[in-house]
Amino acid sequence: MKKPKITVIGSMNIDMVTETDIMPNQGETIFGSVFSSFTGGKGANQAVACARLGAQVTMIGCVGEDHFAKQLLAALDKEGVVTSYVKTVPYQSTGIATITVCDNDNRIIVIPGANHCLLPEDILSLKEMIANSDMVLLQQEIPFATVQAAIKLANELDIPVILNPAPAVKLPRELLDQVYIMTPNEYELAILLGLGDKQDQTFEQLIEQYPQRIVMTNGSKGAFYKNLDGEIKHEPGKKVEAVDTTGAGDTFNGALAVKLSEGSALDEAVKFAVAASALSVTKLGAQSGMPLRADVERFMETKV
Repeated sequence: MKKPKITVIGSMNIDMVTETDIMPNQGETIFGSVFSSFTGGKGANQAVACARLGAQVTMIGCVGEDHFAKQLLAALDKEGVVTSYVKTVPYQSTGIATITVCDNDNRIIVIPGANHCLLPEDILSLKEMIANSDMVLLQQEIPFATVQAAIKLANELDIPVILNPAPAVKLPRELLDQVYIMTPNEYELAILLGLGDKQDQTFEQLIEQYPQRIVMTNGSKGAFYKNLDGEIKHEPGKKVEAVDTTGAGDTFNGALAVKLSEGSALDEAVKFAVAASALSVTKLGAQSGMPLRADVERFMETKV
C-alpha cells in the first residue's frame, strides 16, 4: 500500500514530566517519585504517531536556538519525519511543557516559546508542498491566525483537514465549515459549543449540537462520533494497564489521520484510533509510548 502523505502543522515542545503519588495543594511542597524528559508538543507528537503508523509525514513548526531544538529535530528525523520546513527562530526558546503525572492522570502547563512564531505567511509560503498532501493535521498550540490560514489554504487546495481543538477556544462557524473532522474531548467540545466547562448533557446530546463531522475522544471510554449520515456512534475503549495518559489524544489523532488518508471508512478509522491510543498509555512519555502499525493490528486481533 502506498504511504499516505500527511502534513502536520503545530507545536514542538520538550516535555518535563514529574511523577508523584500525591497532587500538591496550593502552597504545599511535596516529594515526587520520578523525573523524566521527553520530546513532545501536540504537533510533533502527532507527526511521530502518523509516521509510526505508516504515513509519509512532513512537519511544519518552529523551534528556538537552543539544545532542546536539536533534541526535537533529531527525534523527528529518527522517526523518518521530514523536518526541512521547521523554522528556527533566533533569540527564542523552544517550547516547554511541564507535566505532573499522578494516579494515572496528568496536568500540563505549556510555555509556547518559538511555537508562537509560526505565522500565516510561513504557511502560505509552503503552498506547493502542502498541495501534495493527502491530509493536513492541525492543533491549536500555535497562533490562531496561523491555524485559520492553514485551514483556508487546505480548503483552497481541496485537502481535508483534521483539527484537534486543543487548547480549546470557541471557533467561528465559518472556520468549522472548512474542517473535515473535528476531534475534541468532552471538555473541548463543550467550549466549542459555547457551554463553558460545566454542562449536564450526555455525550450524545453534546455531539448532536455540533453541526459538522466530529469525533469526540473520551479517555478510557473510547470515542463517540457522528458519521456522514449524522448518526451518533460509540467505539468502546480497550482495557489496558495505564502508565501515562500523556500523548494518548495525539496518538488517536495521528491514527485517525492515517486510516482516513488511506481511504478507510470513518467507523474503521475510529476503531483503529481507539486501539492505538489505548496502547500508547501503557508506556511512559508521549512519543516514546506511541505504537507501531504492526503492534496496533496485533492488539486489535487479540482485543476483540
